[in-house]
Amino acid sequence: MTQDYQLDHLDELEAESIFVLREVAAQFERPAILFSGGKDSIVVTHLATKAFAPARIPMPLVHIDTGHNFPETIEFRDGLAERLGVQLVVGSVQATIDAGRVREETGAQASRNRLQTTTLLDTVEDGKYDACVGGARRDEEKARAKERFFSHRDDFGQWDPKHQRPELWNLFNGNHMPGEHFRVFPLNNWTELDIWNYITREQIALPSLYFAHDRKCVVRDGVILAHSEHLPHREGETPETMRVRFRTLGDLTITGAIASDADTLEKITAEVAATRITERGGRVDDKRSETSMEDRKKEGYF
Repeated sequence: MTQDYQLDHLDELEAESIFVLREVAAQFERPAILFSGGKDSIVVTHLATKAFAPARIPMPLVHIDTGHNFPETIEFRDGLAERLGVQLVVGSVQATIDAGRVREETGAQASRNRLQTTTLLDTVEDGKYDACVGGARRDEEKARAKERFFSHRDDFGQWDPKHQRPELWNLFNGNHMPGEHFRVFPLNNWTELDIWNYITREQIALPSLYFAHDRKCVVRDGVILAHSEHLPHREGETPETMRVRFRTLGDLTITGAIASDADTLEKITAEVAATRITERGGRVDDKRSETSMEDRKKEGYF
């Protein structure tokens, strides 16, 4: 006598994401996973290990290194790639600057975040990647909410939110012309709380930055930023030691921390469940204008 097995919410999300990842492997010749070192790209990588087990993940991890990343992120990235036995491809924003392809920003608000779009598009072209799998979710930001699972990019790497393909009954159209590619988002239907519940259930390893720790920081326009040689200080800014953790990871010059004592997965999950501020609420790059994210995405950003 067979026993019925009821899928719970996380099981359904996991199954959907694995289906999308397998569709990528079936439809594209040279797919890659865009790996930021953040929790969402780590979850995507974990799902990929399940999707293709017992084989290794059949696509490289592609990381765009601004040169201003947290050292903890780089250490975790290298360790994960080695442990999984997957190819790691690193695109360097510093190399793009040195080649004269982009110009370094200056001043107290300087960031390399926007510069990485050029490095990303160059890396996609050099690797001839026809699908780049990312960890973006629709609940992150209003521009993210416009994405399909398969998001078409033209031969300039640009995204047009008004011309996306319908996705009915889990049918994904990956047809594209030479030079074009797709960004694929297996976590589209996940929320931040889903991510943390899944990480807790699966006991997925994360960079230490996600857990509460003591760190020298400065407070700028209400945002807590990590003290670093890469962060130009404004007049009167004095670093002080604070108990913080990060909800999202990126270039350290624009990634805001939150004051927190949550130093376990269970405490973090409870904290996320209670908060009313989005995880990107502390990202300085999103505050430059109301359409910052959408403008960058149209240029070829993640």
